[in-house]
Amino acid sequence: MLLRASPMRVHAPASRSTSSPAPVSPVRRIDSQRLLDGERELVIEHQGNEYHLRLTRNDKLILTK
Repeated sequence: MLLRASPMRVHAPASRSTSSPAPVSPVRRIDSQRLLDGERELVIEHQGNEYHLRLTRNDKLILTK
């Protein structure tokens, strides 16, 4: 018995209204040196949790909970 796979169907995305899209606001940027203010670690509080942003010896940033 030979089975044939059905061809894949590609669905077009739903059409959007004809009005122009809302303008996209630029993403806020901040320099890491300004954020850390000369320190090597920063604690960020978010929804009752603490996150630690650390600057490594290799000048990489690591965010941990």
